[in-house]
Amino acid sequence: MSDNVVRLFKETTPAPEAPSVAPAAAVAAPAAETLSVPLWVRSARGVRTVATHEHTKTACRAAARHGLYVLGGTRIVARRTWEGRTASRYERLLRAAEAAGNMEAAAEWEERGQRFRQDRHRRRMDLLTAPMDAAKGIAAGAGIGAGGLLLLGIMLAVANKDWTDIAAPAMAVVELVRWIILIITVTWGPLVTLGPWAALLGLWAVGKHQQAAPQWALPANARGGAGEPITPSIVVLALRNLGIAPLRTAIKEMGDAGASMLGPIRIAGCGVEVDVTLPSGVSTDEVQKRRRKLAENLARHEHEVFITIPEAARTVRLWIADSGALDEPIGPSPLVTDPDTKADYKTGRAPWGQDLRGDAAALSLYQRHLLVTGLSNQGKTAALRALALWLSLDRTVEFRIADLKGVGDWDMFDGLATVLIQGPTDDHVIQATEMVEDLVKEMERRIQAPPGTKFTPLVGIVDEAQVAFMCPVVDGEKRPYGGSKATSRYFMAVRKVHNQGRAVDVTLWEGTQDPTDQNLPKMVREGAHTRASLVLGTESQARMALGDKAVDGGAAPHLLRQGLDKGTLVVASDGIEIPAGQASITVRTHYIDDDQATEIANRAKAMRDGVTTLRVIERNQERDQLADIAAVIGDTNRVLTQDVLQRLAVLSEDAYGKWTHADLKRVLDGTGAEPYKSDGRMVVGRDRVARALTNRDTDGSASAVR
Repeated sequence: MSDNVVRLFKETTPAPEAPSVAPAAAVAAPAAETLSVPLWVRSARGVRTVATHEHTKTACRAAARHGLYVLGGTRIVARRTWEGRTASRYERLLRAAEAAGNMEAAAEWEERGQRFRQDRHRRRMDLLTAPMDAAKGIAAGAGIGAGGLLLLGIMLAVANKDWTDIAAPAMAVVELVRWIILIITVTWGPLVTLGPWAALLGLWAVGKHQQAAPQWALPANARGGAGEPITPSIVVLALRNLGIAPLRTAIKEMGDAGASMLGPIRIAGCGVEVDVTLPSGVSTDEVQKRRRKLAENLARHEHEVFITIPEAARTVRLWIADSGALDEPIGPSPLVTDPDTKADYKTGRAPWGQDLRGDAAALSLYQRHLLVTGLSNQGKTAALRALALWLSLDRTVEFRIADLKGVGDWDMFDGLATVLIQGPTDDHVIQATEMVEDLVKEMERRIQAPPGTKFTPLVGIVDEAQVAFMCPVVDGEKRPYGGSKATSRYFMAVRKVHNQGRAVDVTLWEGTQDPTDQNLPKMVREGAHTRASLVLGTESQARMALGDKAVDGGAAPHLLRQGLDKGTLVVASDGIEIPAGQASITVRTHYIDDDQATEIANRAKAMRDGVTTLRVIERNQERDQLADIAAVIGDTNRVLTQDVLQRLAVLSEDAYGKWTHADLKRVLDGTGAEPYKSDGRMVVGRDRVARALTNRDTDGSASAVR
């Protein structure tokens, strides 16, 4: 029988199908991978994914936040209760007034505290007799009440002619008491059950209203969000959490929780300003070094908080911008909006931009050498050019410009500057060096003039001056054009102008980028009266640009944002109004584009008689004197002989630097273009010189000098 069963099983059971060979390879890899990773590893990965998921973090923060609201609310209610029952509030305010040196307020708080103690003592003494007074009151009240009810019952009985109504009022009172007891009996259980939860809810509401939880537990919209107004409590909390142990301890020990440290919070432009008097043992340097952390504690970005050192000892001045305010552009320059703007070299101030308080920042250029530095493409040329454009509106000022970048940033000064050199090559550096050396010669000529001689302002501008300092070319006498040695031609010429030029109204402006000791020598940068810096890379560069005093006083161009703070300058100068006690000021400059600059330059050209711009300085070459005279006269009908001499000296110092009126008269005599009087002054006529030049060329004669 067993054999039959086995045979039947084999017949009824289907044969297994042969495995498919094709998918074997595809199945093998996942199977091998699955088997190669232990189950506990996969479980740990899953747990970690869940634990680190944003939803999990949010849920944990929410749970911690609401629990901490209850604890914080309990602490707040307990403190309020304690202060309401004791004189601690008056003592705290008394200590704060004493710390602030306000003795009148201290005396007032002391008097209030004394009155509070007297009233409290009187209340406590009244409690001793309160039981007897209460018993007497209850007895008297009960008698009066019983008599009143009886009288009311008699009145009802008489009115209703039913003597049973005499007890009706008393029975009504008894029934009312019974219902009150019944209601209390029914609701007592739920009240006992819900009372603690209601108290807990009240504590939670207090904690939530006061945001009594750590910052990490608060929701994103409550963590000192952007735009939150700056209050004394926020400033004190930010200072307390700055990571300076003595400061934190001192704030905790202060009776007013640190409020006495703060001066009044003042509106200052697009932000607020507050002076903080630091407690003993805390230096201003420690606070300055923690600018980023302080900004974050105030819910601001680092560039929105500025720390400076005012005159008061152990005090830091905080300027805190409204969130995002510094990213808003400032308005256009007055040079653009007001076509009638005029400049005055001696008494005027150039409208450069706005300070952080939103006030106009105006710079005096009178007898001041200027240095503007910063990283590349941050607005250095635009800032320097804006000053030159304003000064060009004073027709007495002469410009000699060397742009060693040479991309056309100064093209609008063609016809306005007497010298305009543009280009980055060694040849351009040589010409720029000779231009500065000509400034030195003009300076020496003016110094030798009789005392009391008045001179017209002469401004030399070298943009991208680092190219000159780094030039490797050597002249025929083996003297290098670049470098910072005593034989370096550009360096020595700049030093000479810095030393004595100011006294005779010869000034030098330089723009340079990424300063180092090699491309901006110490003696050159310290020779500038006005030093301004755009964003820089390091604090050491900031010290090179502005000096140690300015940086120690809070100047921080290295903390500006590259690319985002274009045109923002930190300025150290006595030519700009700086708040008392500060060594520098931050200025957001007006941007003037090329088209606007050209329009302003055209207005300046219209104020002048016509200026011939020399683009190449020629040395030791044969000169055509009559042609040079015609060239410097330009399109002006007639030019004063003194102006002709000055223009010839600019054209070629070697040939005409020592010329006098006699030399000019000698060349023009016999040509028909002799100087003549106009309005009582000797002038040279354009048409006469042009006619003399034409006649000379026809005759084939020439006048030249080496």
